[in-house]
Amino acid sequence: MQIQATPAPTAEATPQPTAVLETQVEVVATNLEVPWALAFAPDGRLFVTERPGRLRVIENGQLREEPVAELPVAHVGEGGLMGVVLDPDFQQNGHLYVMYTYSEGGTLLNRISRLTVQGNLASEETTLLEGIPGGRNHDGGRLFIGPDGKLYAGTGEGGQRNLSQDLDSLAGKVLRMNLDGSIPEDNPFPNSYIYTYGHRNPQGIDRHPGNGQIYLSEHGPSGEMGLCCRDEINRLVPGGNYGWPIVTGIQGDERFINPLLFSGVEDTWAPAGLAIYQGEPLAAWEGNLFFGALRGRHLHRVVLNDDLTEAVSEERLFEGRYGRIRAVAVGPDGYLYFTTSNRDGRGNPAAEDDRILRIVPAP
Repeated sequence: MQIQATPAPTAEATPQPTAVLETQVEVVATNLEVPWALAFAPDGRLFVTERPGRLRVIENGQLREEPVAELPVAHVGEGGLMGVVLDPDFQQNGHLYVMYTYSEGGTLLNRISRLTVQGNLASEETTLLEGIPGGRNHDGGRLFIGPDGKLYAGTGEGGQRNLSQDLDSLAGKVLRMNLDGSIPEDNPFPNSYIYTYGHRNPQGIDRHPGNGQIYLSEHGPSGEMGLCCRDEINRLVPGGNYGWPIVTGIQGDERFINPLLFSGVEDTWAPAGLAIYQGEPLAAWEGNLFFGALRGRHLHRVVLNDDLTEAVSEERLFEGRYGRIRAVAVGPDGYLYFTTSNRDGRGNPAAEDDRILRIVPAP
């Protein structure tokens, strides 16, 4: 029997935030090719992945020409080098983690690896998990180390939507593992990497500093089963089923977890990287959730309620100004960083695209 998505109600208009913050945008780096993820080192370096397979580093404000590593990726469609995250003990062990698409026997798959960085070069690669189903589209790819010290990875369903509900498949899931690649004993499903399931294509993940709650951005359908739009921001619950492809949006079905924020059935953000702000320079945004909108071509700001379970207002920043926005991260300087993604085959590159930009207070 073919699974059908239940129609979801149109999202109600959400009040706009009232906090006024005067900001300006500075250019950090230019002429990158599809920068996908950002990771800050304790010593001030900024690591950035480029989807064709290069791991780059910005040191003392300058993008080094020589890559830290070039990974054997299959840069096909949305596949390639995606997430990067640094080990909590990076300053001592030089470990960082990446996720990328590769090809084996003509099949696209995804791999999570640990690299060891010495100076500005990666000296070795250790595979932690491979064989994750991939595809030309819907590879997920975001990595995150939680407050529990575990490595989380968002995986897409690779265009095979029924895999999202299959607990024997790693596709369409959020995975959770120890930093050596082993399965944590307290995962919700015994002897399984799966932490949550029923996802289509999650591409942003971060925790709230207030209570440690993990939030996830997820792309809605773009034509499957005649559906569009329906992007989601979700709160992760261990073992939770988020519904794809059986339902989308807010359904009131006890089998599935409703999204915290839903784009509705007519609007699409195409949400990518996600970050929750914590810092002094932009203190008016403390605790606000931000995500990049690829198709929406803006940076989306969400204000949460006191118990962090609902969105009380939202705002579209820089709409149409920088094109497609993908990665979002809070820097150790307290500024909010984001990347353009106009060289990914779906944008209109401006001069010096793709760029890393940061939001700072206006003088």
